[in-house]
Amino acid sequence: MITEQITAPGAPSPSGETAARPGPRTGAPAGRRFRSLTTRRAFAFYVFAGPWMLGFLALTAFPLGYAFWLSLTNSDGLSNNSRFVGLDNYREVFSDPETMSSLARTGVFTAITVPLTIVAGLLLAILVNQPIRARGLFRTLLYLPAVVPPVGAALTFKLIFDRDSGAANGALDALHIDGVSWLTDPYARWVLISLTLWGAGNVMIISLAGLQDIPKEMHEAARMDGANAWQTFTRITVPLLSPVLFFQVITGIIAAVQSFLPLLISLDPTPRGVTAVPEGNYLFMIHVFAQYFANGRYGYASAMLWVLFLIIVAVTFLVFKLSKGAVFYAVDPESAKPSRPRTIGGK
Repeated sequence: MITEQITAPGAPSPSGETAARPGPRTGAPAGRRFRSLTTRRAFAFYVFAGPWMLGFLALTAFPLGYAFWLSLTNSDGLSNNSRFVGLDNYREVFSDPETMSSLARTGVFTAITVPLTIVAGLLLAILVNQPIRARGLFRTLLYLPAVVPPVGAALTFKLIFDRDSGAANGALDALHIDGVSWLTDPYARWVLISLTLWGAGNVMIISLAGLQDIPKEMHEAARMDGANAWQTFTRITVPLLSPVLFFQVITGIIAAVQSFLPLLISLDPTPRGVTAVPEGNYLFMIHVFAQYFANGRYGYASAMLWVLFLIIVAVTFLVFKLSKGAVFYAVDPESAKPSRPRTIGGK
């Protein structure tokens, strides 16, 4: 009778020989299979990310690099006679009184519109967050101006505040009040500010989402402790909504300093180019437009844009620094440590 003895792989057999370990069932080695899987994943990544990468290189990286090169030349955008001037354009930016005054107007415009827009959007969000009838309809109507294209909104305001046939002066005539030249100084800047506030629906939607993310139990606990509506708003709602408000401050500043709509609503009825823009609405981006297309100073205008970019970066960095201690997160992003992945059999 023949008896078979089962021997574990790698253990010595009765005859003194070591039993061989069974190899992998597949024919390809493990290293080759791993390389093949890595290659397939890398290929899939570049196939899906390739169009975006090409678009970024062609529409963002190359224009930025070319604009920086133009800022170092005296190019007029048409002829090939441009020459390298180094940092002369940047020195002129900080020594040109008209450029500095347009930059100052942009700063004042930003300091006025950003807080007003955020406050208006927050108040509207609180209003439409109440349990009232037709709440969805009110939300839609208040958000509707935000989806109107900026060009259409600017041209609409230009028609409303037209000196001769505008609805604003029509309402004043009905009250037996003389009409006003709304699109000239000193009223043009207030038309621009009202246009900016008219599109506060974007801020309202973001603030509304933040309000709905606040647990109702916290408001109920505050009311049980005797807190009134103002105390609940200032001690609970605003601190918990501070990350949303901080995001709106950053994005509002970036959008405000790049405002270009005044060119559309401030031009004289008989167009004479950007020189027809009232002085109160002659912001930095309009001055850039004038240097590009009215004066043909592509090098100087490119330097102005790079200066504006550096200003935006500096202001954003400053706001981040000042926000420490004023913005409250559910989890502190600086103290949160990423969890270490655990492996099977590891400690």
